Formats: sequence, structure tokens, C-alpha cells
Amino acid sequence: MAVAGFYRRVLPSPPAIDFASSDGKRLFTEALGDGTMDGFFKLISYYQTQSEPAYCGLATLAVVLNALSIDPGRKWKGPWRWFDDSMLDCCEPLAKIKTDGITFGKVACLARCNGAKVVAFRTNESTVDDFRKHVVSCSSSEDCHVITSYHRGVLKQTGTGHFSPIGGYHAGKDMVLILDVARFKYPPHWVPLTLLWDAMNTIDGATGLPRGYMILSKLPRGPSILYTLSCQHDGWNNVVKYLTEDVPRLLKTEDVKSVQELLSVVFKLPPQNLRHFIKWVAEVREQEDGNGNVKLNAEERGRLAVKEEILEQLRATELFKHIKQWLASGTLCEGLASLFDKDELPEIAATFCCQRAETLAAKPCSADRSFCRTDIRLLNAENEKPAVVVSGAVVTNDIKGVDMLVPLCKTESSHISDECCCQWPSAVDVLTILLLALPQHIWSTIKDEKLLADINRLVAENYLPSLLQDEVLHLRQQMHFLMSDLS
Repeated sequence: MAVAGFYRRVLPSPPAIDFASSDGKRLFTEALGDGTMDGFFKLISYYQTQSEPAYCGLATLAVVLNALSIDPGRKWKGPWRWFDDSMLDCCEPLAKIKTDGITFGKVACLARCNGAKVVAFRTNESTVDDFRKHVVSCSSSEDCHVITSYHRGVLKQTGTGHFSPIGGYHAGKDMVLILDVARFKYPPHWVPLTLLWDAMNTIDGATGLPRGYMILSKLPRGPSILYTLSCQHDGWNNVVKYLTEDVPRLLKTEDVKSVQELLSVVFKLPPQNLRHFIKWVAEVREQEDGNGNVKLNAEERGRLAVKEEILEQLRATELFKHIKQWLASGTLCEGLASLFDKDELPEIAATFCCQRAETLAAKPCSADRSFCRTDIRLLNAENEKPAVVVSGAVVTNDIKGVDMLVPLCKTESSHISDECCCQWPSAVDVLTILLLALPQHIWSTIKDEKLLADINRLVAENYLPSLLQDEVLHLRQQMHFLMSDLS
């Protein structure tokens, strides 16, 4: 019986050399002797095939994140924490990536929000000699890896844009080993480095910008603790343009003299998707106790303690106090008020609960969330600091439970109160971290010199405590990568 579809492709050679061929083995042996295959062994240990035709960027990232021994901090299957391409959806919905693929800037943003240090270059920001230096450096080390974004057509292969990690380098032949994550199509193969540069030096039709490469290494600490930027909604680019282009224009035309007036100008006409641009990073886990009893291990309590410390540091900033005073003055515009009218924890918990409904109960989430129920509990074990857990249940024939771990805000009361946790994450928190995360050149158009000095002091990261400073720099780099996709 005839079977439709494709089974592999013949690797165009030249220019490529099959890794498993006699020539490929010789190149590997010689490069190994030269010390430019050290990074290969970590990558090959976690090398995987992309699970969808358009998941090359996600699969490449999963390989590299696992090779760098980065803990995802969330479960893959069963009790195991592990990166898989199906988990990498914090920057763009998987359904959209499955259809359209993913851009260079979003892969870099995705790498950053999953715990990697990222240095990214489009070909118009680098040279072939710089690229070679980075390839040699990472191929001679286990501590960094190179991801390349290139056009297959330049290598005489079928297809267009593609991502894959570089597994090694042969100095004598000036060739790189591409660990192609589309293993159903082409095997790993060696190609001339200059030809790969030509394949990167092509325009991505989705952005109108050149492709390029990025170097990934492990951050000394985990990814974002409290917040991350999100472009999962269609209007994220309008939010970025508003914050980085419209706000400086508004500040240039308006005669603002105080921080309060500045806030009124910045949030005068906010985009509708502003609320969703910064997302709360909630730690969500399946309930392991069928009776709904919640127990936190030492690792979970440790992560909560870090979140609480960052939240306290955020709320101790002078900028937070200015924004809180501004919101309390009643000058909040109607457009902004409508963006932050559903920040209560039960609403957030119901959202998370429903988002997990398909995976937990194999049932689409109801629009009215009628089968999701939530409750908020304060855990206060003996000799331990209290912790807030929001528990949700997907109500079906087989009830599935979800726990969401929440930082406990400071309060004089020993009971859970609206002041304690139910207003977190609040509009003040979100607006404060948003302004701290903006590139500092945003404020350069302010006319009043005293105000310019004041705002630069309020948002300068060097005045922030170390944990909050890391959080802010993380968001700034994410914004940089998202801005890099806007031609």
C-alpha cells in the first residue's frame, strides 16, 4: 500500500558533509584533537528532534538549555523537571508558533526568560570574523553554545528559515558542525563557516531584518522571579512602540515639572494590551495529594522567600511611593483604570486553573470558568514562615487540582486579608516594575532638567538592591530583544 508523505531528504553534498560519513568522522576526529569539539558532548547528550515542523527554534533552545544544566523550575512529566519544546510558550503561544514559526528576537527573549544569559547578533551587527571567534570560543568550552538562524536555500537545502545549534568547529577546513534539530529531514552535517554566514546574512520576511546568531550561557541565578514580558497577545508590538516611541514624543511636547505630572502624561492614552505586557510569574503545580492537603518542601519555600524579598524591595522604592500617591490622587485616567480592574487573586487563580484544564482534564476551558473553583489558604507550619497558597480545582468527573504559590505581603494581621495578598499583584506593583524596566533613554526628551535628574535617579538600576536590580535588568533585556524584531 502506498504511503503519502516524505521520508528524509538527500543532504546536498557539497556543500554539506554528513556527520556520519567517512569524511564527517575524519573532520570530527581532527577537530576533537584540536580542542574545538568540547561543547559537542554536552549538546549531543541532550540532542532532540523538533516535535513540530515549525518548532526548530523551540527544539534548538530546549537542547541548549538542557545542555547548560538550567533547571526549568517546573515539571515536564511525572516528577521530572526538564526542558521540552512543548514547554517554551512564555513569549508566544505554541499554536501561533506551530503555524508561523518564531522570530530571532523572540527566541532570544524566550531563552532569557528561561534562565539563559543571551548575547545576540544579527549579521548587520557583527562580522564573519566575530562570528568565527564566538564559534571557536563556545566549541572549545562546555559553558556556552551558539544558536544560528539561517536560510536553508543558501546551503542548497529545501525550506527557508531555520534554527539549529552549532556543535563544533574544524579550524583547518573552517567548517562548523550543524546539529540540525529537523533530524527527520537532514542529519547533522558540516558546512563551511563562511557559507553559513551567507545563509545567516539573509532577510527574514517576518520582520524585514537580517538573521543572525546568539551565544547562550547559564545565568548565576534563575530566570525572572516575579515578572516577565509577554508577547502572547497580538498587540504586543503596539505596546512596545507606545512605550519606546510615543512616550518620548509625549514627554517632548508636554511641559511637565513633577513626577506626578509625568505619570499622567505617560499613562494618558495607554494601549489596551498594556496590562498583559508584563505577566506575573506564578509558580503553579499539580496537587499531589488527592485530599487537597498542601505541603511545601524546602525548595518551594526558598523560592517563595526570594519572591517575597523582591516584592518588598520593589515596594520600598521611591518610585513605588510616587505611583501609589498618583493612583490615590484620583488622576488615574479611565483607560488605565479599566486595565487594572481584575487583579484579585481569585480571578488570577481561576485563569491559571482554566489554562491547565486541557492538560489536566483533557477538556477545553469554559468561557465562564464554571468548572473552576478556587480558595485562598494561609499555611503556617510550626517554626516556619507562613505561606499563601491559592488552590484551584478543575471540576469534571475526575476533579483535578492545581496549587499556585503566592508571596506573602507584609501585614500586621495574622490572617489573610485584602491588604495582605488579595491585591497582589497590584496596579502599583505592575506600573512600578514597568517604568523601572524601560530603557533609560526614554526619559531623555524631558525638558525640565530637575525632573530629568529626578526620574533618572528613580529608575537607575544601580540604586536598587541586588535582587530587584537583577529583576529589572532581566526585563530590560527582554524588551531589548522584542524591540529588535521591530524593523
